[in-house]
Amino acid sequence: MSPYSYKINGGHKLCGDVNISGSKNAVLGVLAAAMMIDGVCNLENVPDISDVHVMIELCQTLGATIETEKAPEGSLTLHIDPRTINTYKATGAAVSKIRASYYLLGALLAREGKASLRMPGGCNFGQRPIDLHLKAFKAMGAKGANPENLNDGIITLEASPLKGAKVFFDIVSVGATINVMLAATKAQGKTVITNAAKEPHIVDVANFLNSMGAKIKGAGTDTISIQGVPVLPGNFSYSIIPDQIEAGTYMIAAAVTGGDVTIHNVIPTHMEPLSAKMREMGYIVDEDDDSIRVCKEEDAEITGTNIKTMPYPGFPTDLQPQAVVLMCLADGMSKMHENVWQNRFQYIPELLRMGADINVFDRIALVEGIKKFRGATVTATDLRAGAALVCAALAAEGTSYVTNAKKIDRGYEHIVDKLRSLGADIDRTEEVYYEQDEEA
Repeated sequence: MSPYSYKINGGHKLCGDVNISGSKNAVLGVLAAAMMIDGVCNLENVPDISDVHVMIELCQTLGATIETEKAPEGSLTLHIDPRTINTYKATGAAVSKIRASYYLLGALLAREGKASLRMPGGCNFGQRPIDLHLKAFKAMGAKGANPENLNDGIITLEASPLKGAKVFFDIVSVGATINVMLAATKAQGKTVITNAAKEPHIVDVANFLNSMGAKIKGAGTDTISIQGVPVLPGNFSYSIIPDQIEAGTYMIAAAVTGGDVTIHNVIPTHMEPLSAKMREMGYIVDEDDDSIRVCKEEDAEITGTNIKTMPYPGFPTDLQPQAVVLMCLADGMSKMHENVWQNRFQYIPELLRMGADINVFDRIALVEGIKKFRGATVTATDLRAGAALVCAALAAEGTSYVTNAKKIDRGYEHIVDKLRSLGADIDRTEEVYYEQDEEA
């Protein structure tokens, strides 16, 4: 597909109802986990996004049989048979397109007793080594599990057999938690992960594996125990949980445009870190069993706030850029402390082009409220930053072009159609290029 931008004429209040798709972060882990089972399975509520299509391609390259069916509401249903896998090597160029390809290390180790993987890609906002993954695999008996064993960017692990172990993470890591959980599912004996990450998509991967015959307890807490099993019979259907970050993005888009939007197919408890902050700022956030309505009273005063990103159940780093946009249109000073990644403010110069007043000091962004954004041509530096720029453009006066829009489509299913259904004036258009000026 040739490069494209989003053209957005701002100033339209978003109103109406929108349905949230399946979780990007969950489905990528579940797809890797599906490669371990010894039968077939169906995955439902799979988001139709580019990262999912890359992961499907990687699994098919291994030999897995995957049939894709389009559901009436736009999501995908996948019919998966991993019994046709015929290699332990995931070393093609597609591996470097997404970070989540590293889950195939744990999955292939569990299935084949060995795994070979090209170093993965993904958004670039700081060092994202896989040392924690390799340290854990080494404790489980995998040979070659040292970072220095990279050969032309490819790491090869072998475990005969893979054994359960006690694994302690020096820092909380979502990726390492999922990867070790995958490997431990078929290891001999019991594995206990302490200081595990607790994100909803970790729970979803564990629930999927348990439905296929695994024995995992404690997912969603900081201690996960996995009793290895020799066989995962499968032969079940599983539905992916709603996307927490997509839901938060639409909540913020509704707020910054002064709209009134009800977001359906959500788990409100997953949204509580954002919902609490939005209420604190002066927005109305009403929850039902599986929906959230966001709006504000006509003359409500929206005030600044302070946010510090943290592992779940704290404020998610993947909503940090969008929340900064929310802060820009609040009265007074706000402070965003990015506590997860060391370089996730790369998009700030783009917001400055739109009239934002932000100063960054290391991992802290000080945001002075402005009356409104102005239209500009900006570029999506990464997936979530791109979504933040879309939110700013929707609220801006005038026309904006968000370039490098393919990054946004990595994680947001049919975003143009969904925003249009809410009243946004947004179109895909041929890529627009610009030269960054000195002030940017």
